[in-house]
Amino acid sequence: MAEKHFKSQDNSAAMDDAIYRIVSEFEAHNAQTPISESALLDLQTLLDNALNTDDHLDVERLYDELSSKNISASSLVPPFMTSMDSGPIHISLLATNVYLSLILSQNAPVFTLFTPMAFLSLLRSIRRFFKNPNLGNAPPASSSSQTRNKRGGGRRGPSRNRSQNVEDDSERNEERRIDIRTMFTLLEKLELVLRLVHLDRFPDSMKSLIQTIAEIPLTAMEVSGASGNYNKLCQFCSKILIELLKPEHGDQSVSSAEVLKSMSNSILLVKSPARTFALGFVVNQMMSLSKDSNEIRKAVVNVPKYLVQKVHEKADARSLAVESIVEIVKSMEFDDQVGFTDYVVRLTQSKTRFRLLAVDLIPALTMSLTDPLGLNSETTDEKSWGIRCVEALIERCVDSAATIRARALSNLGQLVGFLTKDDRSKALLKVAMGCCNEDENRMNSLLRRMCADEKAAVRKAALTLISKLTSSLGGSLDETMVKTMGMACSDSLVSIRKAAVSALSETFRRFSDGFVTREWLHSVPRLITDNETSIQEECENLFLELVLDKISESHSNKLQNKRTISFDPNIECKDVLNILREVCDGEVMPWVRKICTNLGKKKRLKSKLVIALQDIVKASESAWLSQSMSIKKWTAPPGAWFLLSETSLFLPKAVEWEFLRHHWELFDKHGLGGETNNDPFPDPMANNENNGGVESNSVAWAGDRVFLLQTISNVSVELPPEPAADLAHSFLRRIEEFSMHPTEINAHVKALRTVCKQKALSVEEADSLVMKWVSQLLTKASQILDKFLSNESETNKENNFFTPTKTGGKKGKRAEAAESRSITAIYTIGSLITICPSADLKSIVPLLHKVITSGNSNSKIAKLPGINLSIKNTAPSLYIQAWLTMGKICLADGKLAKSYIPLFMQELEKSDLAALRNNIVVMMADFCVRYTALVDCYMSKITKCLRDPCELVRRQTFVLLSRLLQRDYVKWRGVLFLGFLLSLVDESEKIRQLADYLFNNILKAKAPLLAYNGFVEAIYVLNDCNAHTGQANSKTSNAETRIFAIKGNYENPRSKRMHIYVSLLKQMAPEHLLATFAKVCAEVLVSASDGKLNIEDSTGQSVLQDCFQILACKEIKIIPSRGSAALDSGDIEEEVGGDNGAVAAAAARGKAITQAVKKGLIQNAIPIFIELKKLLESKNSPLIGSLMECLRIILKDYKNEIDEILIADKQLQKELIYDMQKYETTKVKSTRDGCGGGGGNQSPTGEPDSAAAVAESVLKEVNGGKATPPLSSMKMPKLKTAMREGEAAAEAAAEAAAEAAGDSGGGRKSMVLESLRKRHCFDSDDEDN
Repeated sequence: MAEKHFKSQDNSAAMDDAIYRIVSEFEAHNAQTPISESALLDLQTLLDNALNTDDHLDVERLYDELSSKNISASSLVPPFMTSMDSGPIHISLLATNVYLSLILSQNAPVFTLFTPMAFLSLLRSIRRFFKNPNLGNAPPASSSSQTRNKRGGGRRGPSRNRSQNVEDDSERNEERRIDIRTMFTLLEKLELVLRLVHLDRFPDSMKSLIQTIAEIPLTAMEVSGASGNYNKLCQFCSKILIELLKPEHGDQSVSSAEVLKSMSNSILLVKSPARTFALGFVVNQMMSLSKDSNEIRKAVVNVPKYLVQKVHEKADARSLAVESIVEIVKSMEFDDQVGFTDYVVRLTQSKTRFRLLAVDLIPALTMSLTDPLGLNSETTDEKSWGIRCVEALIERCVDSAATIRARALSNLGQLVGFLTKDDRSKALLKVAMGCCNEDENRMNSLLRRMCADEKAAVRKAALTLISKLTSSLGGSLDETMVKTMGMACSDSLVSIRKAAVSALSETFRRFSDGFVTREWLHSVPRLITDNETSIQEECENLFLELVLDKISESHSNKLQNKRTISFDPNIECKDVLNILREVCDGEVMPWVRKICTNLGKKKRLKSKLVIALQDIVKASESAWLSQSMSIKKWTAPPGAWFLLSETSLFLPKAVEWEFLRHHWELFDKHGLGGETNNDPFPDPMANNENNGGVESNSVAWAGDRVFLLQTISNVSVELPPEPAADLAHSFLRRIEEFSMHPTEINAHVKALRTVCKQKALSVEEADSLVMKWVSQLLTKASQILDKFLSNESETNKENNFFTPTKTGGKKGKRAEAAESRSITAIYTIGSLITICPSADLKSIVPLLHKVITSGNSNSKIAKLPGINLSIKNTAPSLYIQAWLTMGKICLADGKLAKSYIPLFMQELEKSDLAALRNNIVVMMADFCVRYTALVDCYMSKITKCLRDPCELVRRQTFVLLSRLLQRDYVKWRGVLFLGFLLSLVDESEKIRQLADYLFNNILKAKAPLLAYNGFVEAIYVLNDCNAHTGQANSKTSNAETRIFAIKGNYENPRSKRMHIYVSLLKQMAPEHLLATFAKVCAEVLVSASDGKLNIEDSTGQSVLQDCFQILACKEIKIIPSRGSAALDSGDIEEEVGGDNGAVAAAAARGKAITQAVKKGLIQNAIPIFIELKKLLESKNSPLIGSLMECLRIILKDYKNEIDEILIADKQLQKELIYDMQKYETTKVKSTRDGCGGGGGNQSPTGEPDSAAAVAESVLKEVNGGKATPPLSSMKMPKLKTAMREGEAAAEAAAEAAAEAAGDSGGGRKSMVLESLRKRHCFDSDDEDN
């Protein structure tokens, strides 16, 4: 008890000493200096002791002592303000804590101590605390002492600096020891103070406090240390903000709006703890408060709209903002949610950046909120909010901004996948998207347009949407849209091709229509040769899934438990038959063959596929015979034998020998008279007597025999010895008859060789056996050919006795049979040489030479006595086959090729047989691979076949030369480039498509500088102008290039040339476009200014006209980085994927290119245009209008810089400004007239009639830009002098005399033009006054 009494006495004495020191401090204190740390610590100790012991006597004694010293409570505030505003942070924070404790002490004069200025100082102290970079958990205490021990010593002068540094370092070390947890007590006391002091009278303090507390989670992320400290700090901030939202602190609508406004920056941040806190506070705390306060509810409902206005334009920030907005909207009431969706729908009609944000918000809201389609709604009269959002999104699919179009299409695809969960949803969505009416399917129409959009992102999004619609909604199919998807499979961009393949394949999965199957098989399998490996793999996988697996599953499943064939031609069967029919199309077969080869090498083909194909053939034959039809008229389903021949190579054990033997005997016995039926599985109820669908077609049987022979070759290793020998004997017998169709000969020869090699005991024995029957066949073939030529020679001698000589007449059956047998013999020779190049040809080459030179009047053999026959005229098919066989022989014999290649080229140039020219082009391509040096000098002549009158020859030449170019056997030299350019505007659509694919896909990657290097030369050559070679005009142009000219200055040739120019410009990079612009100016326009290019000649004018159109076209322009910033940045983000670094790099590159364009215009282009304009004016050239129009288009993006660009020619500057203003006025007027229904003369394309427009412009130019007034409103001018009257009268008399004399044509026109040039100046009477 005594000890406790002594302790209380000690505490009392300590408190007395503390009160004394505090009072002394305030008594001697100056308001401009902060309170000392010792006084603050004493005051803090006093106040904490009072709060902890609940004994407030010491605090009352303090106030009494202060009063005795005439120190009022209000005089305590300024020292605290100074301490909180200045001094070290730990002092400021200590003063803040003491100030709050003083206000919370019992019986404290709260409203005397609390002032708005002191409160602002308190808030500044808190901000200083969190902005200090040295804050954190307190370090070990020894660190500061060690630092201080390292300081000191030295000379006197620097010692002061060192002592000052020691003090500064000690202060910094003190600051480092400040722990984040010291803020917890401060914030707790601040919350208690707010319960005592209501800030409704201090709106500025209220606003500052909200802003400070809202910033704490943001600024405390780096200094808070452990996550537990940060969470506790956020809890204190949340309590303070909740306290401020009470009505005691003022109007809740104002305070809640201020809280939400301060939170918005954190809400729109990237993912961080501050964003999580802000979102959680709004969604959880404020939403719960809004249930009891209508004012808070209104503020919370409006906060998403406020966030919409603050969203940044960048893609990543926009996506995070969408997440935050949706999170807030999800916590609202349903009516408020619907109200915000209506706001978003209205936002789709706003500015570009808001439309883009609305397009992103619509799918996020639809997939987050409940019942978007109104399925559970009681009212069914009006549209649900989800339907309104879908319709708004569809409208944005045709937005003027490409970025918005792409995002709208992509987001619409997401919505389709989300909203089609049941049949009711699908029905509502179909109605909303306009997919119900098959005649007017507006969605199909929209997608067709978007698939052909100029922006790659839009095309890709449209294709993805098609895939989603097909898989989710189904519905009707538009054949045009399917073809559009097929064309997109050949797009120049890999991403577009992938999207097109996916969309078309999804359509093929869902629909079995014939045109879908046809388009898929003509578009997807060809991508097996794509440059992109991933596309090749996808092509293989899709073909395996959608073709091969479908064939396997549709038949093998039915035959698992039975071996008898009973085929039911159901719908699934018809789908398979459609696939097989399209697979054997001539254009599809090469790609299918390559795909099957790749799948076979990867061992991905299954035996059940080969079994299924055999079952299809068996079932077809069985169904045919079941109708008591003749087997002679039956053929297997088209494509079945072809696919079996391609797959059996890798699955030989799956093919049944009895199956092959049966059908070989069938073909061998009835093949020559075979007929085919369009339906291989006839309807049992059909009338058998009505065979209108049956037609004779021996070619179909021949094709099936070829595929059967290939199948036999593939499985020959599995054949038993005796059947193999019988087959070989049968093959040889049929070949020796020389009566087969040419398509069968190669197959028989290859099959015979394969069987011999497979069944021979050794390689030497196989080679000997093959050589034996090859020699035997060659001998017989040469005898047949020799006999035919002898007969023809005898016939020719007999005809020579007649005058005039007989050259025609109908051949007898024996003669036709002999000719047919000779053709087969020649073709067989070529096939034999292909498999056995070492065979003896001494007796055959002279015979073939005799045939191919028989049509040449200059050949030596034609001058021999008694031999004057022309096989070309009497037997053209034999003549063509002889050239083909000679080509095969030359491929095997290099010495012979060296002698005959010039003869091939001679025949290519002069032959009038399209089939022969086609064959020679194919042979020359093979020669180019085998004998490159020999053929290289003839490439210019081969290239001329690109202008052949026969479409087949042109297409064959294009394809072969393209392959040679890709394999580097041929270089882009001479006229080769020019010939390929003309293929871009070929009459054949197929050739144009091939040319577009070559330039857009292959050459753009393989030869990126080709378009740039040959551009200027193309301008001259296409116009048949040789100014660039130094020749005067086109009359002396080179014959090699003249054939590639598209001469003429009228619409058709000009549009073709422009299409070629645009295609080349699309291949160029931006820097090459700049260089091309400068090159055209420097090499063409300068040539015209210097007189090297004759501008009075029609070809020279065409060249200049083309140059003006090129320089004014949009493809050569590089859009400056200005204008719609939101749109430009959005486009850049779409291209680079939203990466900030890439966006900045793209923007910098665009700015550099813009400066380069402007510099090039000022330094190079504009001076050239000025000189050329003067020249054209001096010659009164009609090209002045084209030049001015070109300049107007070039400079319309530089309206503000025209003064700087055209500083050298003020007159031209004024004229261009006037033309631009006139053009804009005319454009506005025409738009207004068009909206009002005014039409004028319209062409079929919707454009004003060109002739009428030209005439109107000429009349306006003559009349000074004014329309010609009516005759009644014109007044006779008053002339000054009698001399002018005399001149006018004389001129009128001359015109009258000319009319009386009937002068017309050139005389009349020349007088009118002369009168216009020398118009008299009439002065009014006002000038005399």
